[in-house]
Amino acid sequence: MILLLTIWLIPLMTGRVTGQDYEVERRKMVSDQLLARGIIDTETLKAMRKVERHLFVPDQNRSQAYNDSPLPIGHGQTISQPYIVAYMTQLLNVSQGDKVLEIGTGSGYQAAILGEIAKEVFTIEIVEALGEQAKRRLKALGYDNVTVIVGDGYSGFQKEAPFDAIMVTAAAGDIPSPLIEQLKDGGKLVMPVGPPEAVQMLVLIEKKKGKIVRKNLTPVRFVPFTRKNQ
Repeated sequence: MILLLTIWLIPLMTGRVTGQDYEVERRKMVSDQLLARGIIDTETLKAMRKVERHLFVPDQNRSQAYNDSPLPIGHGQTISQPYIVAYMTQLLNVSQGDKVLEIGTGSGYQAAILGEIAKEVFTIEIVEALGEQAKRRLKALGYDNVTVIVGDGYSGFQKEAPFDAIMVTAAAGDIPSPLIEQLKDGGKLVMPVGPPEAVQMLVLIEKKKGKIVRKNLTPVRFVPFTRKNQ
């Protein structure tokens, strides 16, 4: 059976849906959607239990915040389903002393998950409105170790390189060479590779003693990796 994962990215919101117990829903999300599908990394599970996903979705979608599905966040983007967030986080095997780069901030949810585990997270968003919104949200939630940069993520963030781990949450025809160059020896990079608006392949890159080891993992669907001139 082919596992088809759907990724996307989300905005700010206030208020609460009357009668909902988000903590109970979050625990159920972890048990039914993550543990049941093989997510076993302790730090990933801990972060998924802690980060309040409903704070990263629009008001009108809060009742669905812990469903096993992506949700729209505006600007043609969505927040990805909880499983894919956990799956990609587990693949990177992030530890507490790590410096991580994320391309595609969206709502900031994935950055928050990484921020619960890593020492530092730098995340780049090309859509200015989403980037600024995520910046305010993450600051309000106390993620002082997460830095949001509004701009084109193709060239990575050389100023803070090298990175222990790099995550890209948008699909391109191939992995940008600057990102591979900015990956620390022994580091991992995960990214969907393939044509936009079609099924892509989630690819894991490991840099071992200067050599690149590439592994194709599973079919996925992500939004396109956009550039400034697009």
